[in-house]
Amino acid sequence: MDSSNLTSLPEDTPESNQPPHHHQQPPPQPRPLSAFAARPDRPATQSSSQKFAALDWKDYFDKEDDISVPGSDDVFHVYMAGTEGPVVFCLHGGGYSGLSFALSARQIKGKARVVAMDLRGHGRSTNENETDLSIETMCNDVEAVLKAMYGDSPPAIVLVGHSMGGSVAVHVAARKALPSLAGLVVVDVVEGTAMASLIHMQKILSGRTHHFSSIEKAIESTVKGGSLRNIESARVSVPATLKYDDSKKCYIYRARLEETEQYWKSWYEGLSEKFLSSPVPKLLLLAGTDRLDRTLTIGQMQGKFQMVVVRHTGHAIQEDVPDEFATLIINFISRNRIGPHGVEIPGLRRPSQPKP
Repeated sequence: MDSSNLTSLPEDTPESNQPPHHHQQPPPQPRPLSAFAARPDRPATQSSSQKFAALDWKDYFDKEDDISVPGSDDVFHVYMAGTEGPVVFCLHGGGYSGLSFALSARQIKGKARVVAMDLRGHGRSTNENETDLSIETMCNDVEAVLKAMYGDSPPAIVLVGHSMGGSVAVHVAARKALPSLAGLVVVDVVEGTAMASLIHMQKILSGRTHHFSSIEKAIESTVKGGSLRNIESARVSVPATLKYDDSKKCYIYRARLEETEQYWKSWYEGLSEKFLSSPVPKLLLLAGTDRLDRTLTIGQMQGKFQMVVVRHTGHAIQEDVPDEFATLIINFISRNRIGPHGVEIPGLRRPSQPKP
């Protein structure tokens, strides 16, 4: 989670519904009804409620499911798309949800399977302790969901994590508990800048708008506040980050990030070294070069990972420029020859494959 993820959001600003003033020359003449018809070159302006109306996840993912963790009451919600290729397993940032990857999933699913998980205390996942966002607990959650979904023979997994989810992805990879892990993609989070931003995190959380009269107002506030720059993505992803508070008669944020401050530091401590030590192919996507710390700068010069700076985007790269993000993920998979069962070496046939 980065401070830019939690920018202070503006109060709801009602838009003016007053019609434009038309100056008429005297003497006034009756105007034909056709004069009031909408001109083809001037489409009717959408109202705020139309422009920021929620969109259905089914236009982007193929299906959803609830994954129960044996031996607990934890149930994790996942969205899935695609039927072939390696599994691109997506972990969202703090305060987001699995639908943060909706627009990019629609494109990636042509080349790979996409699974986007609602982390603990987020989206539609339900957990006994929703504020235990310790790095150890979240890593256990991811491993438990993968185990429940794929058993002892998982397909090739490419872990993709944004912000807080990027930290979880790196720590899961560092555990070396996923034998089928074939790639690691971290989106806009590095140890140095993340640690520095924690000083201001509590202040930012307390300063943002917490109550919304409607889902449309929450989407509008998120876009106008700059947290997300892509209206379509916000219309898909923001509703899953909210819940209705019956006592307050309004919508509030689903994730109780203010109650998880004790864990923030653990998300990012030692993150750069853990990232560099992972033996699988690695891609770091950044919204700006200023986010690169010294350890990663040296590692990048040594060719230990691929880095791409994605211009003209905010913190949520996968939402702001989903087409470019999807292309980067697909190219990463292709460049590293990651197939459904791992790295594919030309001319080498797997034992289970019959001879032609």
